[in-house]
Amino acid sequence: MNPVCIRCGESLHDTDRYCPACGMAQLACEPASQPEEPIHAVASVLPLVPETGIAWRLALSAALMLGIPAGLLCSSLSAIGQSLSILWMLAAAAWAVVLYARRARPGWITLGMGARIGFLTGLIASWLTLLVNGIALWLQRFPLHQGPQLDAEWTALVARLMDQVAEINHQMASQPGYTAADAAQITQFWTSFLTSPQGRAGFMLFAFLFAAALLLLFAILGGVLGTRLLPAARRRPRV
Repeated sequence: MNPVCIRCGESLHDTDRYCPACGMAQLACEPASQPEEPIHAVASVLPLVPETGIAWRLALSAALMLGIPAGLLCSSLSAIGQSLSILWMLAAAAWAVVLYARRARPGWITLGMGARIGFLTGLIASWLTLLVNGIALWLQRFPLHQGPQLDAEWTALVARLMDQVAEINHQMASQPGYTAADAAQITQFWTSFLTSPQGRAGFMLFAFLFAAALLLLFAILGGVLGTRLLPAARRRPRV
């Protein structure tokens, strides 16, 4: 019968000193007839646990527990939370790393492991935010019949954007080879593009994806921050 991991129960080979699933060191008992080896000799034989030794079941559990509330707070369902979405994501990823470290005792964690757990938390939160925002936008336009209001808000946004484009064109008009006709042509192109259904959909998709990428970035930073918040003994490999 093959031995099993003392932490997660994963089946091991007789030659395995570390569990391939969770990275836990497996203690081996020497026969009593053999002389006891010095501690430093045993330590030199055992390699360090690899940095990739994350118990992903525990990591996924912690990421779901923190990523789902963070995704809802960063979505359009929460006006106050949406304005603080970066802080919510940073705190959720850091907390997920701390929660994972508590559950994975007596494991240890590095900055790289913390960043990966933070990325997993941010991935869950960002996709949930995208889903909620998309559903909320569909509900506003069709079941709630708020299409005219959304169109008016979009028209006002396009007008502000075109004012900024016109200001840039005015500043570039003084450059050699750039005429007022070129500036008018550029303004006309962007106005036509943004007022078209394709342009509006493309702009909204870009805005949603950019927000998701920003959440992922701060989730990774939050994972690193959560690792730094752990006690020093939990951030170093244990031999």
